[in-house]
Amino acid sequence: MRQYFLDPEPGGVRRPGFLDDLNAEQRRVAEAGSGPLLVLAGAGTGKTRTLVYRAAHLLSQGVDPERLMLLTFTNRAAREMTDRLTQLVPVVADRLWAGTFHRIGNRILRRHADRLGYGAQYGIVARDEAADLMGAVIAEKLPTVEGRRFPKAEVLLAMLSSAVNTDRALKDVIQREYVQFFSLVEKIDDVLTGYLQKKLESNVMDYDDLLVNWRLLMTDFEDLRELYQEQFEHVLVDEYQDTNRLQAAIIRLMTERKRNLMVVGDDCQAIYSFRGATVKNILDFPQQYPGCQVHRLETNYRSIPQVLEIANTSIRHNRHQYDKALKGTRDPGERPAYAILTDPDMQARFVAQRVLELRDEGLELKEIAVLYRAHYQAMELQLELQRRGVPFTIRSGLRFFEQGHIRDLLAHLRVLVNPLDQLAWLRVLKLRDGIGNRHASTLYAELTRGGDPFGALRAGTVGHALPTRARKSFEEVRELLLDLTRPSMVTHPQALFEHILGSGYEMHLRASAENAEQRIEDIRQLGHFAAQFDDVPGFLGELELVESVAAQDLQRGGNPDECLVLSTVHQAKGLEWKAVFVLGLSEGLFPMARGLNTQDDEDEERRLFYVAVTRARDLLYLCHPQWGRDRERQRVLLRPSRFVQEVLARRRDLVETWQIGERR
Repeated sequence: MRQYFLDPEPGGVRRPGFLDDLNAEQRRVAEAGSGPLLVLAGAGTGKTRTLVYRAAHLLSQGVDPERLMLLTFTNRAAREMTDRLTQLVPVVADRLWAGTFHRIGNRILRRHADRLGYGAQYGIVARDEAADLMGAVIAEKLPTVEGRRFPKAEVLLAMLSSAVNTDRALKDVIQREYVQFFSLVEKIDDVLTGYLQKKLESNVMDYDDLLVNWRLLMTDFEDLRELYQEQFEHVLVDEYQDTNRLQAAIIRLMTERKRNLMVVGDDCQAIYSFRGATVKNILDFPQQYPGCQVHRLETNYRSIPQVLEIANTSIRHNRHQYDKALKGTRDPGERPAYAILTDPDMQARFVAQRVLELRDEGLELKEIAVLYRAHYQAMELQLELQRRGVPFTIRSGLRFFEQGHIRDLLAHLRVLVNPLDQLAWLRVLKLRDGIGNRHASTLYAELTRGGDPFGALRAGTVGHALPTRARKSFEEVRELLLDLTRPSMVTHPQALFEHILGSGYEMHLRASAENAEQRIEDIRQLGHFAAQFDDVPGFLGELELVESVAAQDLQRGGNPDECLVLSTVHQAKGLEWKAVFVLGLSEGLFPMARGLNTQDDEDEERRLFYVAVTRARDLLYLCHPQWGRDRERQRVLLRPSRFVQEVLARRRDLVETWQIGERR
């Protein structure tokens, strides 16, 4: 679709006719009348474009820019909206209230923070600074010994954030998500109360405070509530399916008087419940705002029809959702492939080979993405890509083997293989309570003084001068490492991982990491991978070989910035590529077994599949590894993902089945 822009008329607003850029669905939204408006925008249907044109239309009808608020979730999205709107209405950008929830909350709080006891020049602390502040409160409130099994600052911040964003009592959050700390509820509450007081005394807020305090201003001060309800003639909210209960409450408070609220979102892409978002905000919108208009954007400009039909066929199995279906505008393309593979190793080889073939056919690597449900599911692929010299970038964070918890576990193994490895020793020792840099360095010097650290461990001659807490921790390390030297451990690398987890590291993760379950699962999956090796040196040798060469140095010509994209589905939302591979479409992997406790959980897993599929423009590869390993390290047959089975049962014609085998 060709676009052109007209010069603005005097006064800054474009001449009539700019709505001709929109299709019929989008235009109906842009020109909709007053009152609450729900816009259900499917993937690739131009929802942000529609929201921007709605805002431009309101301004062209005489709405003052200072009486229009646009809310979104990321600074990038806010800039994109503002830039697009500036092209349509060039003189209003600096007067418009547009930005993330936190940015708008901060703007309002700068004017009225004194009502809550803060100074106007309050500081905003980043996550690490908030953790330092929480740590100071823990040190004040708890004796050293008692604090050993107390949750670390980062976990306490996660508890507090979950409570405020989901509008739940702290006790309920701990009981449901941190049950191992339930006996400490009263002490945790005391520490969190101290943290809130410390922030007030220090005249600082954390990011959650920007929303919590915004709501407090609206609920506790009638004059401010009336002021802002009168000021904002229209409020437009993007990605409404990603809002949590706190954000929905703020929106309601800001729009109660005028009721000119437009929310744009897609219930089929509600995938962030783990962050506190609730799909009920968009599903219940007509009940929350009686008399609302409902519009649907269903015309997709992104994907070939077969990709859209796979998404439509799958998502129809969800129970609670709005009735809509994506409709394509493009000609049919190559049928998506359903690739049946023996195991994750063959999956990795298939993807790497097919990616190189696509590149040879003229497709740039940056136009190809590999998506997966959880980070560990790309472990074998990362190794295979590094072996083959395929450069890749990871949107879902660090490369698997660069993650802190993985390096913690590997450090234990490196100590076994090379007892003089100082970096590995220091990492292992500092994981324990009471052992910091100074004590760890002293212990390493004592252990290696005679050239035989494990001999020193067996003799029990090291660590006697340590303080009580550090000495007890070192004794735990000593017992663990000596256990790991047993022949039954050294010749079975997978057994090492379970033993390390069970000897304090799992407890360490649960007390110090807000995503402990995911990290524990990563470690167990790495153990499954290690099971194919006969001993620890062989396993570490394989990892060190691929880690020693940077992927970007292996690229064979072309643009040095060109990289294949690896990403979790969560991180891929909002993006698109010409070719997409979806890994691990087997029961227990995608959907994940731990993500299926309730029917609502299954529905969200299916929405993740919908998001993954709709990232593809031209080519889609659905990968099903047939064999995996269970918790007991036994090889098990994996059934195809229910999401794939649902599609095949209704529309087998949509995909081409590929039975992948090895060349002989």
